[in-house]
Amino acid sequence: MFNWFRSKKEEIRFADSAAAFAHACSIGYTPLIGGLVPALVEESGGLNRDGERSFLISLAAPAGEVKLWSCTLKGAPGYPEEGEFVGFRIVTIASDLPDPVNLIGYIACRLEPRLVPGKGWAVAQNYTPENIKPDFRPM
Repeated sequence: MFNWFRSKKEEIRFADSAAAFAHACSIGYTPLIGGLVPALVEESGGLNRDGERSFLISLAAPAGEVKLWSCTLKGAPGYPEEGEFVGFRIVTIASDLPDPVNLIGYIACRLEPRLVPGKGWAVAQNYTPENIKPDFRPM
């Protein structure tokens, strides 16, 4: 009723981003629209003329890690470095494209190598511009 009798689970801390990503891969995240999937930044692709920075990332997918190119949005307050543990926000899943390029989204945040039970990965830095409104999902 008030969760008084529920045992309190401790958060899991990892030594580094690679260890946290390996654990995320063992969990295997299902891609859902609006979902945040853990990823590891592999390589920087640079800044394009629209103000977006592109990155090669590895996503923690159900069948293991999946590599794809993604970006931070124009006006993002920051951007990740190679080797960082990040969150990839899925905007849509294009049914007419093959896996994994059918996942359309952006790098939304840098994640801490810390998993909080019942809440998920702790966010270290937000990369989502202020002009992007959060989803409103009525309960």
